[in-house]
Amino acid sequence: AAENGNIAAMLNLAILYHNGEGTEENLKKAFYWFQKMKAVCGNNQAMLDLAICYYIGKGTEKNLEKAFYWYQKAAAENGDKEAMFNLAICYYNGKGTEKNLEKAFYWYQKAAKNGVKEAMFSLATLFKIGEGTVKNLKKAFYWYQKAAKNGVKNAMFNLANGYYNGEGTKKNLEKAFYWYQKAAEEGDKEAMFNLAICFENGEGTEKNSEKSFYWQQKAAENGDKKAMFNLVDIYANGEGTEENLEKAFYWSQKLAENGNEIAMFNLAVFYHDGKVTEKSIEKAFYWCQKAAENGYTGAMFNLAKCYQNGEGTEKNLEKAFCWYQKAA
Repeated sequence: AAENGNIAAMLNLAILYHNGEGTEENLKKAFYWFQKMKAVCGNNQAMLDLAICYYIGKGTEKNLEKAFYWYQKAAAENGDKEAMFNLAICYYNGKGTEKNLEKAFYWYQKAAKNGVKEAMFSLATLFKIGEGTVKNLKKAFYWYQKAAKNGVKNAMFNLANGYYNGEGTKKNLEKAFYWYQKAAEEGDKEAMFNLAICFENGEGTEKNSEKSFYWQQKAAENGDKKAMFNLVDIYANGEGTEENLEKAFYWSQKLAENGNEIAMFNLAVFYHDGKVTEKSIEKAFYWCQKAAENGYTGAMFNLAKCYQNGEGTEKNLEKAFCWYQKAA
């Protein structure tokens, strides 16, 4: 059937040769039948699909070496742009082959020039940090711009940074604001935070405390730690919104759980004072200890006092001395 031009038969025959099922493994014959398929149906999708199957272990055992082999065939010998991009990823991460940043750069560039928007972003990043090529901020900016205009949200954010800091282009706060807004609307949490700062300071747009607060909140809800930290102050001091200590406590808690030592200390104060949550000397001690262990000096002093006076824990003068010494 394969010899009579049946596409499904060609595909199955190629896979059988490739896997050594029902016959000896023979990559040359497998490739021959893929080439025959290309001649009949005019695309490399079968090779690309097979590579992806091996890469993720779909329908067959995961095998990065075979995935790399078929990406290379589809990219190098048949010019498939998606295969070029995936081949670059293999070289960059050392998957199925030895890590090679120069070859990763080469294939990212080939894929980008063939219109793969994700490759445009990766290529820009390599130019920005100088991996696999010489650092070149102008070229980084160029490819971030290409990727951003093709809808890559991370590229939008980096393009905005380029305009904001004057990296690879002239500083332009209006364009920085535009791209921060585009990236924020696409769900980039860092862009949301930077957009809030633009509204707060009137950079690239008019000052607007309400919009600044809105984007701070959006960024925090999406997990941006800097925005969470700012929200604590905003709610505690009533800046841009009404004072709300319950929400200040909420965001302190979220931030503390994400490893921020200042928020840990603030949480300890909230539990100690018992104004917006149930007073708990034990929880106050717990968070004071966490903050101290994470290097916050103010917490070290308070922790020493807890051990000295037996607040929230057993009295322990040796530990009190130790923490006073660390705080000093």
